[in-house]
Amino acid sequence: MASGHRDAHGNPVEGAADAVEAYDRAADRFVRFSPDVVPAMVALTRDHPDFAMGHVLSGFVALTSTDAPDVRRARRAVEQIEAIGVDGDERAAAHRDALAAWAAGDWSGAARRLDDVLLRWPADLLALQVGHGLDFYLGDAVNLRDRVGRSLHAFDPAHPHHGFVRGMYAFGLEESGHHEQGRSHGLAALDRNPGDVWALHAVVHTYEMQGLVGEGLRFLREREADWGDGNLFVVHNRWHQALYQLEAGLPEAALATYDGHIHNAASPGVPLEMVDASALLWRLLLDGADTGGRFPALADAWATRTADEPWYVFNDLHAVMAFAGAGRLDDARAVIARLEAYVAGSPAGTNVAMTAEVGLPACRAVLAFAEGRDADVLDELLPVRTILHRFGGSHAQRDALQRTIVDAALRAGRADLAEALLSERMALRETSVYSLLRWAEVLRARGDATGAATAAAEAAGHSARFAAA
Repeated sequence: MASGHRDAHGNPVEGAADAVEAYDRAADRFVRFSPDVVPAMVALTRDHPDFAMGHVLSGFVALTSTDAPDVRRARRAVEQIEAIGVDGDERAAAHRDALAAWAAGDWSGAARRLDDVLLRWPADLLALQVGHGLDFYLGDAVNLRDRVGRSLHAFDPAHPHHGFVRGMYAFGLEESGHHEQGRSHGLAALDRNPGDVWALHAVVHTYEMQGLVGEGLRFLREREADWGDGNLFVVHNRWHQALYQLEAGLPEAALATYDGHIHNAASPGVPLEMVDASALLWRLLLDGADTGGRFPALADAWATRTADEPWYVFNDLHAVMAFAGAGRLDDARAVIARLEAYVAGSPAGTNVAMTAEVGLPACRAVLAFAEGRDADVLDELLPVRTILHRFGGSHAQRDALQRTIVDAALRAGRADLAEALLSERMALRETSVYSLLRWAEVLRARGDATGAATAAAEAAGHSARFAAA
């Protein structure tokens, strides 16, 4: 069965030479987050229906959407690979097993299988990128970093993709708390490929985690031509821009970014983008900003995604945020009831465990916050606040829940708890406008009007400096 062909990184591939070339082109588009990956992938499977790695790529691209309907596409890809037969093709068979595990709901098993693929073929770009994505969806910051670290040496520094691998490493470093190293690798990746939107996103995270809001805004503005259009990651990077604007005390700018780039009538309604929309509007709600009719429109979009069998509870949480923000509390309760029945009736599966352990408490807390049941918010979230990473996302994304705890503590009259949580936050980011404004509330509750005024003035000073960046 051996064809003797190799892909762009020297890995063995069974199939015709033109199929391998088409696969390399599609994989290149995938690592660049290029919209061209979709037509390249469709053409690959259409023109080379017996090329197993084409169906592997198609299945993995489907699953990276985290959209429940796309799971069916991934399962069909597994069936196509089985029909082709790959028993004599070790690499394709290993990919098939990882794809089949993920499509069956074993996200953690798929991640482990891709670890094994990379031990055998450390320069397998597809295995690395998909595994990196799985580590992100699982909230596994250690492997998000170390999976790439184990493979970094295997990619030829002269190859254009070496920079993209460094961009992945940058994000893993950032999520593991190595912000300076992460920024260094991310900037080096951008030197190689200015349009590497994942590396740019890693650098943006490092600024955010260190409270360098002005630097982050300036970085995004100066490089906007490289990331602001024409890629599949533009919405998420716009979301980061809006978070900076919010921290800079510019809620109207954040809303304009939302309307122009994050969610509007032309948005495709895919979960990865609607997550960003919900996360931004929820932060605005916590800040008391007027979100107009945006929550109802977003809730309508989420309503088209809550009928399927639960697949990724991180998405379900953000649907609950949208429903709660729109005042559609019965819809929020329906999502929670569906998740409770899912956990009760499903004995195994990665998402089942994530839902039971973190997802359901988080969803219940968001509903409780919308209903003004602040003690219940604390009862749900305090026991899981240190393990929120176990249901996926980044530190920046999960911070919406950390802020919900702080605001619930303030509303519940728990100044002691709010003070402790804010002290924790400000120890890491001294210039956080959000934290300083909430700190002022704590001081007012304690009768320290002078201290509250000082904290509010410090927040205003940082806000003005950030806004001028």
